[in-house]
Amino acid sequence: MTTGSPSTPVLRDVVAVLEDLYPPATAEGWDAVGLVVGDPAAPVGKILFAVDPVAAVVDEAITWGADLLVTHHPLFLRPVHSVAATTFKGDVVHQLVRAGCGLYVAHTNADAAPRGVADALADLVGITDRRPLVAGADTDSDTAVGAARGIGRVGRLAEPTTLGAFAERVAAALPATAQGVRVAGDLSAPVTTAAVVGGSGDSLFDAVRAAAVDVYVTADLRHHPASELRERAEFEAGATGAGAATPFLVDVAHFASEWPWLAYAAEDVVARLEGVPGTGSGEGTVTTRVSTIGTDPWTARVASTVREAVR
Repeated sequence: MTTGSPSTPVLRDVVAVLEDLYPPATAEGWDAVGLVVGDPAAPVGKILFAVDPVAAVVDEAITWGADLLVTHHPLFLRPVHSVAATTFKGDVVHQLVRAGCGLYVAHTNADAAPRGVADALADLVGITDRRPLVAGADTDSDTAVGAARGIGRVGRLAEPTTLGAFAERVAAALPATAQGVRVAGDLSAPVTTAAVVGGSGDSLFDAVRAAAVDVYVTADLRHHPASELRERAEFEAGATGAGAATPFLVDVAHFASEWPWLAYAAEDVVARLEGVPGTGSGEGTVTTRVSTIGTDPWTARVASTVREAVR
């Protein structure tokens, strides 16, 4: 994306930029973010960005000669007492150390950040005039659009459309996965407003209902929460005669919902390191790369056989 310069930053410089973009203090209390592997004094000329720190991605980082791997998901979400190479996670650590490649994690702090996971997904599906679905503690009503911090994004679609056409737009914009895109609702119903949450989002159904949007895009929707949300919407629409039973649901693969952020992260890290006026540290530039390895764990989908639908 960007070629290097005579001034090469060291790992502590890059970490400082990452932590300015995605402050660790804004991560959820259960999360594990920050530097996992690496010598703060080591020079960083190449950075690979990926969703998951899995073996295939680590292989890509090492083969490419990356000095730092930045991932969205943590390698260690729970405490461990050993990183011996006798386990698959320990082996990842040993490979990274031997190759001189650091590992840094930006997870829920990147979800909530301006130009983070939520903003990247909102941009991709065409949400304008947006705000956080759940505002962060440092967000106020005067915060500029696109600069707010908080979980998810909610706003108006650039153009009114139907649920079916909107779902097709989402499917075309995101990386292809075995799951594809699942939809709950009348495909011909009009939609003008939307909310998005990258990653697992059915814990935020109350906030989505409070936002009164037409459609909600997220991942990992479970049967019971989704069923109850839709049943409640149908019941209340019938009781009030209010029209469409919203919110409709668009369920995508977890990996696909978070992958778009990687390009934003790569661009913003380079900009900060180059010392862009008003944003930069002037510490030097790096070469960046966004991994295109699909790390969604599902590898295939078998269509249902043709038979009479279960009623």
